[in-house]
Amino acid sequence: MTLEQLHYLTAKWSQDRGITTNGKSSTQALKLVSEVGELADNIIKGNCTKDDIGDCLVVLTNLSILEGHSLIECWEHAYNDIKNRKGYLTKSGNFVKDTDPNYKEIIKNDQNK
Repeated sequence: MTLEQLHYLTAKWSQDRGITTNGKSSTQALKLVSEVGELADNIIKGNCTKDDIGDCLVVLTNLSILEGHSLIECWEHAYNDIKNRKGYLTKSGNFVKDTDPNYKEIIKNDQNK
């Protein structure tokens, strides 16, 4: 299936259940936090995360619709924002943008660890 097809089917499923008709962005945002918590828990435990990631995408689809967008539009907007971004991922897993005032110092300290 394409992303567009999945978006359509998810949107239809949610509409049929009143989620995007009667729902609120605030409740979907809380649902997303819950789903991300389940995802994190399964990552920590070394369990399969396919369903958890999918659940997050379903809730993000609902949230985007409630906000008047499609998930694909939001994803495209975010990609266009980051596509030219440069930076450095530290050994501890933190991404530091090259526009950070301490960028060079952070890289130097990280490489000396």
